[in-house]
Amino acid sequence: MNGASLVSPVSPADPEVRGAVERLLALPLPWPIVTAGDPVLRRPAQPYESGLDDLMGDLVAGMRHTMRLAPGVGLAAPQIGLGLALAVLEDPGAIDVDVARVLERPAFPFRVIVNPSYAPVGGEQVSFYEGCLSVPGWQAVTPRWRTVRLTATDEQGNPVDEVLTGWPARIAQHETDHLAGRLYVDGAHLRSLVVDRNAALWAHDVSPVRAAQALGFPLP
Repeated sequence: MNGASLVSPVSPADPEVRGAVERLLALPLPWPIVTAGDPVLRRPAQPYESGLDDLMGDLVAGMRHTMRLAPGVGLAAPQIGLGLALAVLEDPGAIDVDVARVLERPAFPFRVIVNPSYAPVGGEQVSFYEGCLSVPGWQAVTPRWRTVRLTATDEQGNPVDEVLTGWPARIAQHETDHLAGRLYVDGAHLRSLVVDRNAALWAHDVSPVRAAQALGFPLP
């Protein structure tokens, strides 16, 4: 997978985007999460340059609150109906030591990424069950780069340039893909798809090996 392919930057004079943010901020928290079928999830988000500095703190705080209550480990602006290249990420990590080891899932502190992109570091891919707040009720095994270089800025305009491995890399890829109009199901093994009531059969395994054998999909 490549990083997000984005469109013309949002300028300080873009009243449509500012109005959308102001309307969002007027809503009670947590904000409604947009689900698959809404066109905003399929359009490349607009990159952000400036013009929302006075609203950014409240926007980020609202996204963080909404993400945590969902609950989720990431939330992209299109998921709250805002076509802006902005996402928040946070994962407390896996509690079980064996799960943390297999998934490479340490605690991933809260961060904001603006205009993010990623590139694979090395060619290794790993496959695990993945879900999405915008595709509720379903999970599927999705191949992702094990290690990526994430570049972006934070909400204050400071550069972000870091190499992520394991589950933090998966989260960064998932949320950055949202900003390119992609959902995880676009790259998932659809034969692995399970509804939540069947998740205990396969998706709760640490590794998808047993599911791959039973449901008939390949693993890297």
